[in-house]
Amino acid sequence: MGIRFILMVNKQGQTRLAQYYEYLTLEERRALEGEIVRKCLARNEQQCSFVEHRNYKIVYRRYASLFFLVGVDNEENELAILEFIHLLVETMDRHFGNVCELDIMFHLEKAHFMLEEMVMNGCIIETSKANILAPIQLMDKAS
Repeated sequence: MGIRFILMVNKQGQTRLAQYYEYLTLEERRALEGEIVRKCLARNEQQCSFVEHRNYKIVYRRYASLFFLVGVDNEENELAILEFIHLLVETMDRHFGNVCELDIMFHLEKAHFMLEEMVMNGCIIETSKANILAPIQLMDKAS
C-alpha cells in the first residue's frame, strides 16, 4: 500500500479534508495531523516538499491558500506523489473552476468522491480527469 492518508489544510493549519487508508483512532489522527501540519507549515518556500515523520514520508504542495499533504510509505516515489497532487488540483479546478478553500468546505462530499474515484485502498487507480469527473457530472445532472 502506497498512500496512507491525504490531507487538505489551510494556511492557519485547519484541516479541511482528511482521507485515511489505514486505521487510526480519532486521537491518533488528531495528534498526527497536528504534528505534520506544524512541521509542514513551518517550512519556507526554498525547502523541498518532502518531510519524513514517524514511519511516513510526507509529500506536500501549496496551491493558493490550501496545502495538500499526502502521507506515503518510505519506498514511495516522491515525484509521482507530487504529480498526483497536481492531478488532484487540476481535476478540482476543472470541476469547481479555480478551486479554493470554500469549494472544499461547501462541497466536501464531491471532494471526497473525487478522491474515491482516484485512490482505492491507498493505490492510485484512475488518472483521467474525464473519467474521474464523469460520475460527479451525472450526479449534478440528476439533482
